[in-house]
Amino acid sequence: MNITDINVSILPSTSETLQDHVYLVTGAAGAVGGAIAVALGVSGATAILVDRNSRGLDATYDQITEAGGTEPIKLELDLLSTGMPQYEEMADLIKTEFGRLDGIIHCAVEPGTLTPLSQYPMDLLNKALLVNLSAPYMLTQCCLDLLREANNACVIFTSTEVARQGKAYWGAYSISGFAMEGLAQIWADELETNTNIRINTLDTGPVRSLLRARIFPGEDPASVPTADSVVPAYIYLLTSDVNGAIAHVTGNK
Repeated sequence: MNITDINVSILPSTSETLQDHVYLVTGAAGAVGGAIAVALGVSGATAILVDRNSRGLDATYDQITEAGGTEPIKLELDLLSTGMPQYEEMADLIKTEFGRLDGIIHCAVEPGTLTPLSQYPMDLLNKALLVNLSAPYMLTQCCLDLLREANNACVIFTSTEVARQGKAYWGAYSISGFAMEGLAQIWADELETNTNIRINTLDTGPVRSLLRARIFPGEDPASVPTADSVVPAYIYLLTSDVNGAIAHVTGNK
C-alpha cells in the first residue's frame, strides 16, 4: 500500500460530484461518522446511516435534514450481534431501493481498554475483533455486487496509527487494526483489476469525540481537532482515483 498524506486545510468538506450517489456509513451516530454523513447529505448524496445508537441516529438524521441535505436512511444495527444473514438482507434492501452502492465508510470502532496484554480480558479482545474486523469484512463482502454497479465505488476503512505500529497497552485496538489494514490491502489488490472498486484506509489522527473522552478523561477536548476537520479527507478519497492507500490526515485543527 502507498502511504499518502492528505492536507485537509486545502480541501473542501463537500463536493457536488457526490450528488445522487449512495453511501453507507457505519458508526453514523458517532462524531466522525455523523460528520461524514452530514457532509454527504449536504453534497446531495443519500447516506445510509448504520449504528446501534437510535438516539444518535436520530440526531444525525436531524442534522442532515435541518441543513437542507438529502434525506438519509436509518438502519439500527448492533455490529456485535449482526451476522451474514442480516448483512445480506441489508444488501438486498439497498439493491431494491437504489440498485447500487457508491461506497462504504467504516467508522464504527471498538477501542477496548488500555491494559497490558498479560492482563487483557479475552471477551474485550473478541469484542474489538468483531466490531473492528469481522463486521466490516462481512458488511463489505455482502455489498460487493452493489459496489460493482457503481461507476467509481470506494470503500474507506477508518484506521489509526496503532494499526501500523504496536504501542503498549493498546491491545485489542492495535491487534484488530493491524488485521483490518491487512484486510484492506488484500481487497485493494484483488479488486484493482477488472473492477471499479477502490479500497483505502484513513488514519484521522486524534479526533474530539465522546469515545476519546472515555479513553482520555483528563484531556482537554479543546486541544483535540474536531470531527468536522477530518471530513475533507474522506471526501477526497471518495471523489479521487486513489486506490490501495494508507492515508493520513494532516493540517487539521
